[in-house]
Amino acid sequence: MAEPVRHIVAVYGTRPETIKMAPVIRELRARPAQFRCTVVSTGQHRDMCRPYEELFGIRPDIDLSIMVAGQTLDHIVGRIAETFSPVLAAQKPDAVLVQGDTSSAFAAALVAFHAKIAVGHVEAGLRTGNRHNPFPEEMNRRLIGALADLHFAPTSASSENLLREGVDPARIVVTGNTVIDALKYLLASTPAPRDPVLESMDPSRRVVAVTTHRRESFGEPLLNTLRALRTIATRFPDVEIVLPVHYNPNVREHVYRELGSMERVRLIEPMPYERFIRLVNRSTLVLTDSGGVQEEAPALGKPVLVLRETTERPEGVTAGVAKLVGTDPAAIVDAASELLGNPDAYAAMTRGGSPYGDGHAAARIAERLLALPHDARASG
Repeated sequence: MAEPVRHIVAVYGTRPETIKMAPVIRELRARPAQFRCTVVSTGQHRDMCRPYEELFGIRPDIDLSIMVAGQTLDHIVGRIAETFSPVLAAQKPDAVLVQGDTSSAFAAALVAFHAKIAVGHVEAGLRTGNRHNPFPEEMNRRLIGALADLHFAPTSASSENLLREGVDPARIVVTGNTVIDALKYLLASTPAPRDPVLESMDPSRRVVAVTTHRRESFGEPLLNTLRALRTIATRFPDVEIVLPVHYNPNVREHVYRELGSMERVRLIEPMPYERFIRLVNRSTLVLTDSGGVQEEAPALGKPVLVLRETTERPEGVTAGVAKLVGTDPAAIVDAASELLGNPDAYAAMTRGGSPYGDGHAAARIAERLLALPHDARASG
């Protein structure tokens, strides 16, 4: 007798969620005899998500259209609760998959819990230990973890975090991070796009790629980072700093005021994912406060300086491919100078490889979901 087809609802709404959920959606839809996958977009970042939907060949079946100008985190949670509940009542899936740490992922997990539908958490178990940093992401992850029935942990360290919190080991699967699946798919399956930024770069210069946009970086931490970049650009005349400037005015205004007139500092518009990945691949060094970039850069053999006081991705630091430097200008400059000026120090940070997966996370998630009819709602 044939096994029943498992009906999975996959939810995303932000650009990082789209990228990291896309490999799972593609895997489930490639197995029609085993899975029916209904894709729900929250509509939170619809315009930013659409290019990535096209890039990965996915599309939402349902759009919750929650976005309203100026909305608060509370409003996002309330809108998800209001709009997602009738979707689940109509779809009656076996499980809901949410990804990562957004407030909409937490709200979707909560609605599924209220409906007594199993919750699978993709990228589960990341922790900083500080409930306010990053805010609100750290607490969102903990709350989703309390609601989830299946925990798809990207690394053994994230699995150990869950075990310390009392999660049943039978409900944890170490999968690797789906962003590595996405990265490998793009590099192997899509032609390199023409890129005026990369094409115009002086090949004799070393590139330092920088991203900074997180909420906790606003204000003095961001200004400190920008001051450090000014010093690095001045100290190393063979270095070109490339910074895609986030659209948030809390970032944009300061970046252009502090760096707009600097030589060899190139401020550009946010890049499509496939172009940004190739920028990282062209770079010598990456400075970032982004979670995803901490995972992507080591997979491309690029050292990472993390512009944060804490990280929920300590595996890179443990492996020696990332260093937590915070936002003190002197610490940033010293760390970057060591890597740009000391070939041995640089080589040491490129040898560790990626601790975040082998590109087969989505397949491992699908295999665990095949057991859903037997035990997914039994965690009690």
